[in-house]
Amino acid sequence: MAVNLVNVEQVSKVYGTRALLDGVSLGVSEGDRIGVVGRNGDGKTTLIRMLAKLEDADTGRVTHNGGLRLGVLTQHDSLDPAKTIRQEVIGDLADHEWAGSAKIRDVLTGLFGGLALPGFEHGLDTVIAPLSGGERRRIALAKLLIDEQDLIVLDEPTNHLDVEGISWLAGHLRTRRSALVCVTHDRWFLDQVCTRMWDVQRGTVHEYEGGYSDYVFARAERERIAATEESKRQNLMRKELAWLRRGAPARTSKPRYRIEAANELIADVPPPRDTSELMKFANARLGKTVFDLEDVTVQAGPKTLLTHLTWQLGPGDRVGLVGVNGAGKTSLLKALAEASRSQGDVQPAAGKVVVGKTVKLAYLSQEVAELNPNLRVLEAVQQVRDRVDLGKGREMTAGQLCEQFGFAKEKQWTPVGDLSGGERRRLQILRLLMDEPNVLFLDEPTNDLDIETLTQLEDLLDGWPGSMIVISHDRFFIERTTDKVMALLGDHALRMLPRGIDEYIERRQRMEETATPASAAGSSAPKAAPAETVSPQAARAAKKELQKVERQLDKMSTRETALHAQIADNATDFEKVATLDAELRELVAERDVLEMRWLELAEDA
Repeated sequence: MAVNLVNVEQVSKVYGTRALLDGVSLGVSEGDRIGVVGRNGDGKTTLIRMLAKLEDADTGRVTHNGGLRLGVLTQHDSLDPAKTIRQEVIGDLADHEWAGSAKIRDVLTGLFGGLALPGFEHGLDTVIAPLSGGERRRIALAKLLIDEQDLIVLDEPTNHLDVEGISWLAGHLRTRRSALVCVTHDRWFLDQVCTRMWDVQRGTVHEYEGGYSDYVFARAERERIAATEESKRQNLMRKELAWLRRGAPARTSKPRYRIEAANELIADVPPPRDTSELMKFANARLGKTVFDLEDVTVQAGPKTLLTHLTWQLGPGDRVGLVGVNGAGKTSLLKALAEASRSQGDVQPAAGKVVVGKTVKLAYLSQEVAELNPNLRVLEAVQQVRDRVDLGKGREMTAGQLCEQFGFAKEKQWTPVGDLSGGERRRLQILRLLMDEPNVLFLDEPTNDLDIETLTQLEDLLDGWPGSMIVISHDRFFIERTTDKVMALLGDHALRMLPRGIDEYIERRQRMEETATPASAAGSSAPKAAPAETVSPQAARAAKKELQKVERQLDKMSTRETALHAQIADNATDFEKVATLDAELRELVAERDVLEMRWLELAEDA
């Protein structure tokens, strides 16, 4: 029988006149891996701080099992700025001792990309004081994971981690013996790691068995049975459930809930996006040209990030952009945005960017734009316009869109200066969409947003007709809102990934394996056999053919979507369905051959 580690009994916590938690009773046992979700401000962080005895409850009590070894990652680290990374993470261990520990090697490689800590000027001997908040947070996480604990409590552990780091952390936590309580808005991470969910809502905590997919189903089912009046929220949950059942083929684990019950619950929910319909509308709004790049070089200061880039962002394209830090994701968006602002007059360091005449770009950068702090939320939105056309006959007023983005009527009169970071992020996205753009660049849009707001944003983007590029470390958001994934792997090229982020992780692992491993302990590692070289002429030819193959794969993807739609439309005409099905099988076989050719060319290019 599992040993009980922590008991929370009838705990309440009040801030001002608001009860964040009201008579909450919970327990954490050995082997539990619990994900904590809920809206920003509903008490998730307060709950886990009380669980860890970092904050006292107003009433009730929290008890820990005797001798409990507890590790906590809060949103503000307690690192000594005068110390080095080595002193904080490794302590007094000699090089041969820590380098001989598989656990320490795994943590350093997983969180920092190598034992020599590439990216830190002096490696392990880098002083902490001048480091950024994100770098300090990774150091605090490494320090925690190297120790042994009975229970780990993590508050937003995926913040400041890239896609690879999040994938590593999920795998690491799955194999640890420690129990886990984790607050995060990363839904892919929750699905990979957690076996139970706590949903913090209006002073109470609802418990669910299973990961995030199971939680979505169970919550939607609970609300249906209770015949809740919150129809908007129920519909959003059911739509997300439909996505989990029908959605991205790149998802590696299938939901564990009852298939029949799930299908019954979502029987009348349409697919997340009508791609063919949106493509038609996007063509009408944008014409044939959006962004055409020919032999482009992108630089950031003196550093060259991309060379000989020939690529098209077409009408209705929805692209997820992933890549290693510093490879040029944000720089590429900035170069395109600059060309758009100048109507093509400002060009990159080399090559040419052609911008469509009808392009109206909205660019969400990582920095939150400053607004007059004295403006009310609704006034800040109405500054842009009073109502917005969402396409297909859908129209919303500024107030209605504010409500959809979590600003209830009373919240719409809050001064901008009183908003939290996440609320300002929501307001920034809202103002961009109110301007009715037909091209969206979203650079880390999920930062500071809770799961419910993310779901609302995804729901809004489902029916948004236009071209879109999304940079995000949130795998679920990329899979949910885009149709294809492109990657920057640090080799000055942009590559299409037919199998999405799973393929990106695999490619990065292969790159790490073939690179000569750096040894922090000074030992010499065996050198890898030299790779077969390709002449510059052959590499250029391969790159050109690669781009041609990518365009063919794009067309095939569009045709495949259209065939699925036609089969659904002609479900009762068996002869027609058979003809369409034969064409679909032929197309899939042809695509498989083309994808193999793409992989061969990618190696040469």
